[in-house]
Amino acid sequence: MFATNPFAELSAFVSAGLMQAYVVVMILLVIGGTLFDVMHKRSAKYFANAQANSQAKSTRTVGSGEKVSIAVQTVLVDVLTSGEFHNQKRRLSHLLGMYGFVLNVVMTICLVFGYVGAEAAAPGWIVALWYLGALMVCIGGYWFWFFIRVDVNSEGHSPFRLVRADLFIVSLLASMTFALIWGILQSSGAGGIATFFFALYLIATTVLFAGVPWSKFAHMFFKPAAAFEKRVSNANGYAWNLPLQTRDDPEQRKRHSMELLQDAPMDMGLGIKREAPNHY
Repeated sequence: MFATNPFAELSAFVSAGLMQAYVVVMILLVIGGTLFDVMHKRSAKYFANAQANSQAKSTRTVGSGEKVSIAVQTVLVDVLTSGEFHNQKRRLSHLLGMYGFVLNVVMTICLVFGYVGAEAAAPGWIVALWYLGALMVCIGGYWFWFFIRVDVNSEGHSPFRLVRADLFIVSLLASMTFALIWGILQSSGAGGIATFFFALYLIATTVLFAGVPWSKFAHMFFKPAAAFEKRVSNANGYAWNLPLQTRDDPEQRKRHSMELLQDAPMDMGLGIKREAPNHY
């Protein structure tokens, strides 16, 4: 079942050219939606102003070699391992969703552009990775949706409450869920019911990629830039005018306006971290 390419079965009814054209259109929608988002929110102007402000108020110069090192750290820590998440459950959920989505998209491109003809037999491992990617998204996404997200875990809202900010995660989960169901039904020869779920898969996927300007999709491109800028501002001494060291550093203690806090123990005031905020 998980070694049968569902797109090859679909090619009996939909031409390979049409499937490939759809994939290209979705890619163009992501590019166009991201550019629109950048212009609408003026993200490029924001980052340019932030960089200029950081350079103007820096206390030391960050060389090109150090910037390369910072870029590598950004990729390894902030991008590939989502190091900004201190909640390990949310971090794992995010990593499952991120890598699952990338895996499914890459395998979809491979299958649609390389193995949809009548004589083209897709390697079993590519098909298996397509299913695995969709499954990873579902595991990470539903875990986040029902148990981890703040609306449900800390604020007591129903997990079925929807707002516009949920467009990305809902359309992503719908796309991957319908992909799994369609693939399984298609490989088992379910016929009409498989076509029905393929239509749902197509609708959800279109909403996912066409809704970039109104969802959090574009944040996957902005977050690395923001993480890199934050690391550079810490390295050049600007640090957004925030303390660079912890309170055990003598110079940082002197910055407190309250004399009591200058000699306070380091664990003072950390009661908020002792338990999750579930007192709704």
